[in-house]
Amino acid sequence: MVCIACGDSVLREDAREYDKEGDRWNRRDKEFEYLCADCDDEISHQPRDGLESLILSIESDGLSTEEFLDRYAEAVADDADDRTGEGGAGSRSDRGPSDRTRSDRDRDR
Repeated sequence: MVCIACGDSVLREDAREYDKEGDRWNRRDKEFEYLCADCDDEISHQPRDGLESLILSIESDGLSTEEFLDRYAEAVADDADDRTGEGGAGSRSDRGPSDRTRSDRDRDR
């Protein structure tokens, strides 16, 4: 196998499967790429839901690396604002129904 990050050749049993969709457990109709153990240790193993579509949505021909990174950072910041609310204090949906129920119960006393 050839590591897609560094290009080193490694034995299959020493290689780590890499799935660009971030879901290596769903194996149906997929062909995996491989990383050597050192490169696999260096990558983030956090979920990447929506990453591929985000990258494709901000990519365009002739975009410099700096412009791409600026657009990416802006899109990620906008997504974080959408999830937490503009002030960053958490959105209304962060408060569970039990909070409203308790508040209503206290008010009715």
